[in-house]
Amino acid sequence: MAGRTDGLIKTFTASGAISARSLVKFGAADNLVVVATAATDAIIGASGELDAADGEPVDICLSGLAEVRYGGNVTRGTSLLTAAAGGEAVAAAPAAGVNNRIVGVAMVSGVDNDIGLVLLAPGQIQGA
Repeated sequence: MAGRTDGLIKTFTASGAISARSLVKFGAADNLVVVATAATDAIIGASGELDAADGEPVDICLSGLAEVRYGGNVTRGTSLLTAAAGGEAVAAAPAAGVNNRIVGVAMVSGVDNDIGLVLLAPGQIQGA
């Protein structure tokens, strides 16, 4: 792995268990975050190096480079990353006319269960 350079990190409260290096989205209240589990989730960033139980504080990287757990094959520079069912980062591959929310672009190539880097740039893409 190329290394880690954190950007803006904010502490939230976990709503449900959040594993280390998972993609997250906002929860039911302003200071709550939950694991992002689908390509349609509005992903805001990635959790830090420690697991968090329900109700515990959890650091979320919101900008810059963040470590994430990959959930499949990812190619640096070309894979735009979205969320898989367990909060892992996977390459977004929306079907024609379908929207996927993305968290950013992969900075390191890898496979399922690797820890890689993402340049955080949340957004949305549509399949062609």
